[in-house]
Amino acid sequence: MTSIADAPSEAAAPPFSLKPLMFESFVCSMAMMAFVALAGPIARVIGLAPWQVGAAMTVAGVAWMLMARVWGAASDRRGRRPVILFGLTGFAISYFLLALFIDLALRTAMLPAIAFAGLLIGRGVAGIFYAAVPATSAALVADHVAPDRRAGAMATVGAASAAGMVIGPGAAGLIGPISLSLPLYLTAALPAVALLVLWRVLPRQELRAPANARPLRLTDTRLRRPMAVAFVAMFSVAIAQITVGFYALDQLNLDPARAANAAGIALATVGVALVLAQIVLRKLGWPPARLIRLGGIIGGLGFASVTLASSAPMLWACYGVAAFGMGWVYPSVSALAANSVDRHEQGATAGTIAAAQGLGVILGPIAGTAIYTMDNGAPYALVGAMLLVTALWQQKSCADR
Repeated sequence: MTSIADAPSEAAAPPFSLKPLMFESFVCSMAMMAFVALAGPIARVIGLAPWQVGAAMTVAGVAWMLMARVWGAASDRRGRRPVILFGLTGFAISYFLLALFIDLALRTAMLPAIAFAGLLIGRGVAGIFYAAVPATSAALVADHVAPDRRAGAMATVGAASAAGMVIGPGAAGLIGPISLSLPLYLTAALPAVALLVLWRVLPRQELRAPANARPLRLTDTRLRRPMAVAFVAMFSVAIAQITVGFYALDQLNLDPARAANAAGIALATVGVALVLAQIVLRKLGWPPARLIRLGGIIGGLGFASVTLASSAPMLWACYGVAAFGMGWVYPSVSALAANSVDRHEQGATAGTIAAAQGLGVILGPIAGTAIYTMDNGAPYALVGAMLLVTALWQQKSCADR
């Protein structure tokens, strides 16, 4: 199996750099998480119920799941550059229009039903275009980085995205008291800046799939294991995100204000641990299968330990350990999938993995809240067991890739 890096290139072509993709991942992650941080206060001002905000956030996940594979396959046929630039353009425009609509809803006596419909449409359209960005970026890394270095390269981009997850909500929280719409406008400008950067630096010479190449099937046996790992990983994190506030209320017996603070610190700890884990991963140089095994064990033990947490610091520590393990799993599963297919299938492969993650984002909150009503610790025991089983299953892989 070859990569585009092995193909002859023009002498004048600049060397491939991860820095533009890191910047793009960072700013897009900031934009997405800034909205999440402001969703509650915005809903309270414009008169929306919590379930309506949840639906608006879910529709973006559905759009991501449905479109990631489509965009990835399109990049195999048409090239990475046009697809990622088109997707980023659509995301920048749709996110700005969404910020404009929210600002209008905050300033006027807009009917809640209209505001809800606008949020659904805005988030859905933004999700459709955003789906092109991570899938095509992962394929671009696979094109230019040798198989034995892909996990580290994808971890580098993933660390930038995780940093955006931490900084986005924090920045929105600092600016929010001044204006709820101002953080949205500011973060809406960032994808436009990333678009200009990528337009200047993305490679123009690309190898595309042969005209007679067979499309990659969703049921392709080569992707069965990476898809399962991707789903379990995102499913587990989605459950942990949705239940942490409730756990702080019910199990730690904190009042609402202190519970919100404890949950916020736990999620910030997750972002920091993800960055640290992916920095360590880059230095280890281990194969993806090994990183998935060890990351799954660490993450599973971290989440399962939440059932024993009796204080906020213990909760933060458990979330930090779990996130450190997941920081090894996320980039490694993308590298494992990329190493399993041919060069002309990288886009469809990256989109397939993103679709599996999107399904986890959708089903995780539903399953987590349903199981939580039965027992406060049950969601954490479930995801801990799922990750440990996944790690053991990975152990049975024929060989490290």
